[in-house]
Amino acid sequence: MSQKQTKFLIGANVHMAAPGMFPGAVAEAVNYGATSLQFYLGAPQNTRRKPVAELAVPAGLAAMQTAGLSHLVIHAPYIVNLGNTKKPESFGFAVQFMREEIARADALQAYAMPFHPGAHVGAGPEAAIAQIANGLNQILTAETQVSLALETMAGKGTEIGRSFEELAAIIARLDHPEKVGVTLDTCHLNDAGYPVATHFDDVLEEFDRVIGLAKLRVVHLNDSKNPQGSHKDRHANLGAGSIGFDALNAIAHHPQLTQIPKILETPYVGPDKTHMVPPYGVEINWLRSGDYRPEELTALAN
Repeated sequence: MSQKQTKFLIGANVHMAAPGMFPGAVAEAVNYGATSLQFYLGAPQNTRRKPVAELAVPAGLAAMQTAGLSHLVIHAPYIVNLGNTKKPESFGFAVQFMREEIARADALQAYAMPFHPGAHVGAGPEAAIAQIANGLNQILTAETQVSLALETMAGKGTEIGRSFEELAAIIARLDHPEKVGVTLDTCHLNDAGYPVATHFDDVLEEFDRVIGLAKLRVVHLNDSKNPQGSHKDRHANLGAGSIGFDALNAIAHHPQLTQIPKILETPYVGPDKTHMVPPYGVEINWLRSGDYRPEELTALAN
């Protein structure tokens, strides 16, 4: 088996911003001991973006190669809602923005783009699923390189993606289904009602039956502050939530997920909101060693 197949694919959501840009994001991931990384191309709450020429793409790709990082994941902003049929005037803008965001991801040679499918805002899941598929059919082309990875959602409000069946229904309507995969978020799955903590193999088997493991692109590895089925979507640090470290560590090292990047999106820690630091170096070390030491996160927070 090759080194590429056996490398532990673990990463975290890092910053890609001035002055470091893409190389700075790589340096942050390396500092955590990561082998993969994820970032947004701008603030996820808005659509303001810098030109690709200002992102230092060649230097970033070179830095990834030098450090042995792979599977660059670029998260789509969650402000885009293709499922909102009640505001048709915003649909065209959302489609055009996502076309441009995918073009930027392709310029960075990204592997996958996790994407929150959207919300039906009262019109019902069927209407939203049809419109999401319609939007994706206008966004994706035969030339698209990055895999758009529909994300499993917690079921908060009127979110689409609270079940594997909803994601499968979107994929079934696509003109280019080969350009679309899925992101499994462990917190979202737990909050949607799937028994992530106790029967993950059964969850994976169900995913394979409904969607197919070949469609899995990314795992967002997060604990949950709320119990299974709560539909809340509040991430917790590894071991500090209802899923627990042992279950998450088993997922990180699951034999069927060795070629899937696992990305941490766990909360920053600190004594107050103005003095927060990322936990990723500590948590990645726990996953590498299997040695869960919560006191290390407490020390980091203080």
